[in-house]
Formats: sequence, structure tokens, C-alpha cells
Amino acid sequence: MTATLPDTMRAIVLEQFGSPEESFKLKNVPTPTPTPGYAIIKVKAFGINHAEMHMRRGEWAEFMPIIGIECVGIIVSSLPATSSSGAALEPGTPVVTLMGGLGRTINGSYAEYTAAPLTNIVPIPPTLVAQLGWARLGALPETYATAWTCLFRNLDLQPGERLLIRGATSSFGAAAVKLAVHHGAVVSATSRKAERAEALRALGVHEVLLEGTDLSDHLISEGRKFDKVLELVGNSTFLGSLKLVRRDGKLCLAGFLGGLAPVEFNPLLQMASGVHFSFFGSFVFGNEEFPLTDVPLAEIADLVASGKLEAEPKRVFDFGESGVREAHRVMEAAQAAGKMVVVVDSAQ
Repeated sequence: MTATLPDTMRAIVLEQFGSPEESFKLKNVPTPTPTPGYAIIKVKAFGINHAEMHMRRGEWAEFMPIIGIECVGIIVSSLPATSSSGAALEPGTPVVTLMGGLGRTINGSYAEYTAAPLTNIVPIPPTLVAQLGWARLGALPETYATAWTCLFRNLDLQPGERLLIRGATSSFGAAAVKLAVHHGAVVSATSRKAERAEALRALGVHEVLLEGTDLSDHLISEGRKFDKVLELVGNSTFLGSLKLVRRDGKLCLAGFLGGLAPVEFNPLLQMASGVHFSFFGSFVFGNEEFPLTDVPLAEIADLVASGKLEAEPKRVFDFGESGVREAHRVMEAAQAAGKMVVVVDSAQ
């Protein structure tokens, strides 16, 4: 199934590593062409992610001239896939896509069109597009797919369990808070900034804790432990978080808000017996063991549309050099306080 595509498209190209001003240029580049197992998507909106900031700085192992690891949009064309790469999709189908090499091994979503593996594309009912609009849909794919998998696969979170989320005011953390509270967990959340406590309480958290290197010691001195811990600050705090998990409890490391500096870890000396420790990275979505179809993205979008889950983007930018540069400046300054979205084409 194919449709006519323009020869060229507008894209934000990563020309060099550095600041947003130095790195990003709006250019006309060749439009991607269909290949077996892939679909061409007309990008309507895409979310901004910390991984893309690290790509822009040259701190990520893989990157492409056009970065962007997720988007929402409309199928323009697709080709029959092999038995292991999913089924073709009809032109005009609204979809979400994330990972599958986007922005890392194939050109990503900072463009008017992108090519994504069929394994990493999920159709969305047109009624939800009409209800939510592209900007709100654009806040969902990467953030909510990853948060859902960490909570309900790696951590196997159950209603009534005590959950600690470290790094809860990030877009990922806020999504995890909302999903966990909706599920009936008793959520404790951390933030580096005391002034963000009220916003976290408004999401339904049980308590807000001020993030810091001594937080774990403070909680341990009070005899505090949790059933589950979602660790998003990363290497600088996860050793302390391991001490906060009860026997048979679980910790999932899934973020590096505190930076990518390595840490020395000796499980024999630094890990409590009977604690389950796992890692999740969304780059595995679409692999045979981690099919994206496992994640109920359409159901999550339906919860948002029905008002049972709030997922409004914190800031929305227009597509272009100024919009993308400003989004990255805000992200780098840690001023986003939630998900940011760039709208490429708002028409439904």
C-alpha cells in the first residue's frame, strides 16, 4: 500500500553537537521512502525527551541527523512486512509510534514525515484523535508506555502497595504517579524543589519527600521501607534506594535524571538479600520479548479522553527552529515540570 509522497520535507537536522542554537537547523531533506516492514507516517506531533538532549550534546551512543524517538500521526503508506515485523497498515490510520531505532539508527520524528517499523506502531481510534487532539496525544507514547511497563511489568504494582517514585516531577515521573494513583497504590514521591510539592499532592500522592543524597539514610533511620521503588534519578541515588525496599519487594531503575556518571556497584556488599532489582529501557520496545502491543496505549488514551487520567502537556511548541530550540532550552534548565510537545500539523 503506497501513496504519493513529496520529494522533500522540512526537518530539524542535528548539524553538530552543542547548544540548541548551535545544533538544530531547519532544512529541506529527502522524504523517507517505504521499505518492507516499515510505514511512512505524516507526523502530527512529537514529544520532547531527555534522550534527545543527550543526543544533541553527543552523549548518546547512537543518533541520527534527524533525532526524535516518538510521534503521533497518520499512516501515509506501508509495505507488506515479513512474518516477524508486523502487518501493514491502511493509509489514513491514526497511530502512535516510539523507539524501534527512531532517532538512533533511523531518522526520527523531528520532521514532517518519518519511517517507523511496523512492530513499533500502534493504531489509535479516530474518535480519540477527535476528542484529544494531536498535542495531547503527543504527550502519551514514550512517557506512558515506559511508565506503564515499569509499574505493571517490572514492578508488578498492586493496589494498596506502598510505592516510592524518585524523580517524580519529570514528565516520566508524573506519568508514573498518575498511573499508580489511578491503580490504587499509596504513592510517595520525591522532588528536588520544595515548591513542586503542591503540584505532586494535586496528583494524589500520599507524601512528598525532598530529594537529596541523604534521603535514603533519613528514611532508613525512621525504619521506613517500601513495597516497590521506581528509581528515575539513577546512578547517584539507586544504591540508597535499594536499602528502602522490603524483603520480596522490587526496585526498577529506569531513568538517569541525576546524570550518566558511572557508579561502583558490588551486589554482595550493597544489596539486601531478598530484594528484586531490575532495569527497563524503552529502546527494547518492538523486540520479540517486549512487543509494543503489550502496552495498552489506546486504553490509556481513552482514560485521558474520559477524564479519568490527566495527561495535558505542560508546554506546546510550534514546529521549527525556534520551537525545538526553546523546548530543549527549557528541558536543559529543568524547567519543563512535565511533558513538552511540538505540533507539526494540528489538522485532523
